[in-house]
Amino acid sequence: MKKEVVVIVSTSLVVVAVGALIQRWKKWKEQQLRQTKNMIRKFARECATPVTKLWHIADDMVSSMEASLASSKNQTTNSTLNMIISDVTSLPNGDEEGFFYGVNLQGRNMLMLCARLGGKSKPISGLHREEIPVPNIVLTGSSQEKIDFVATEIAKFVSAHALAENEEDAHTKKKKLGFTLSYPIDKSMPFTTTTFQQKNTKDPVRKGLMKDLSRALKKHGKKMHVFALVDDTIGGLAGGRYYNKDNVAAITLGMSTNAAYVEPAQESNSNELIISMEWGNFRSSHLPLTPFDTSLDAESSNPGSGIFEKLISGMYLGEIVRRVLLKMAQETALFGSNVPPKLLTPYSLRSPDMAAMHQDTSEDREVVSEKLNEVFGITSSSPMAREFVAEVCDIVTERGARLAGAGIVSIIKKLGRIENKKSVVIVEGGLYEHYRIFRNYLHSSVWEMLGNDLSDNVIIEHSHGGSGTGALFLAAAATYTHKNSSDSS
Repeated sequence: MKKEVVVIVSTSLVVVAVGALIQRWKKWKEQQLRQTKNMIRKFARECATPVTKLWHIADDMVSSMEASLASSKNQTTNSTLNMIISDVTSLPNGDEEGFFYGVNLQGRNMLMLCARLGGKSKPISGLHREEIPVPNIVLTGSSQEKIDFVATEIAKFVSAHALAENEEDAHTKKKKLGFTLSYPIDKSMPFTTTTFQQKNTKDPVRKGLMKDLSRALKKHGKKMHVFALVDDTIGGLAGGRYYNKDNVAAITLGMSTNAAYVEPAQESNSNELIISMEWGNFRSSHLPLTPFDTSLDAESSNPGSGIFEKLISGMYLGEIVRRVLLKMAQETALFGSNVPPKLLTPYSLRSPDMAAMHQDTSEDREVVSEKLNEVFGITSSSPMAREFVAEVCDIVTERGARLAGAGIVSIIKKLGRIENKKSVVIVEGGLYEHYRIFRNYLHSSVWEMLGNDLSDNVIIEHSHGGSGTGALFLAAAATYTHKNSSDSS
């Protein structure tokens, strides 16, 4: 009897102890949940982009544009925008006809294109693309060896597509080639030092490169006019103008970002100046920077530069999300008691994976679970944790898209076209094309800034023909201008 009493008492003590542990565990989980929610709320406040803030940013960008344009290349300015005045003297008008070639150089790859333009704003036809990687042995060679490689690949591409030309094209003395460049380009390529850093694109280095490329092509039996050698965003502007005379700007929103627009010429032989803003370097005291942005910038390869780009481009959006998730994992055990090792790897979360998690509409966020496992090796996550991940993605995406929208409005304001003129803005890049929520946030920000009465004056469209085709339109515009000048002489 005595033993039975002891057993009963012991069981009671165990029940009480287990109950206390459960209560303590529940309290700890509730505390974790509150802490996680507080972190997200704080991050959301720091990233907030109300319309008043967007207008402050747009006004600052206009001021920076004006300051940069007012300064000569030998003067210093407080502007963070380069505002490179392109040597492209004309954009298409929609009447251009013929068969054109183009090259878009990006990273360590060459995208080569050819297509026919039918004039009268007809769409591109017979478009062919071929992507060629630049081998390491070429990248480590001399500048001339790199130019010879580029010329060799172009010559092979032209020969392979000669049958697409009609009789008139085949007898043309010189074929037309547009050449554009997109960030990021391998720094060893000879084209990089002149295209993106110089305020004035009419420098002898650029002209020399274009002549070198023409000479190298001639060695391969290809007589070709090489046009442009400019940022591909200007190519997007050329494509937009071919289809619509009201196209005034082009925006690149992909792994990198830039904006180009048409400025009425004050003192020039041309009616227009085509300007590459280099807006990735834009800075403003009104930009909604967080400690995560500050640490990313400090640890980047270009600290203090590219601040706007680090807020809105695909290269960095996923990295900001990773940094937020890492802090939550460390401080609130979002993914368990141990921090997943792969979560510590910088730039492991790419923007396409981020978009997939953000746009996951499945029950219990199954895509989020799959991506957490695939990218970070997180094999088990709670439904609540997956919701938090999607929420962080949403905060970062909304901020980036709305800031890009403010940038678009600033260009239209600088041109004085908000109130009484229709303006078409062409947008190119994977963020805009493939990230639906990003695209929606961008459109809504422009609408909110301009309101019902004025928002219809700004039309945002996806680029025509896809990535790299701007080189074709630039070749067409330059050929048309050259032909007209020859006819009138």
